[in-house]
Amino acid sequence: DEILRQTIRKFAGQFIGKGIKLDYAPTELRIVTDSKWLSFVIEQVLSNALKYTNNGSISIEVQSQAILTISDTGIGIEPEDLPRVFERSYTGCNGRADKKASGLGLYLCRRICDNLGYDISIESAPGIGTTVRIDLSKPRSLYE
Repeated sequence: DEILRQTIRKFAGQFIGKGIKLDYAPTELRIVTDSKWLSFVIEQVLSNALKYTNNGSISIEVQSQAILTISDTGIGIEPEDLPRVFERSYTGCNGRADKKASGLGLYLCRRICDNLGYDISIESAPGIGTTVRIDLSKPRSLYE
């Protein structure tokens, strides 16, 4: 919760400026991790959610077994782009239209999660929104 609160505070002005509702309640989740790198991942996911959500809401919750879920009601990701969003330098249709997208954010998130031993996944539908899940329940060994 400390990592989440710090990140939410960092983006508070953008939530207010865009009129985006935040659905968040303390998770009561405690994990042993590298807080700096997990913060980077959460910041990147929230930044993307804010960038591609023009109205509606963003929710942060923990689902069963410590799966951190960040969902938005944004523009979504095209089905043909979805399998490649974690590739280096891949921006997809929406990223190319944005002109500020580098294709590095989600790539770095995947690399960091791999190094921390967490699984990260993404689901999305155009016009409906995007959900990113980070499975914090059982960090994999780097030697698996």
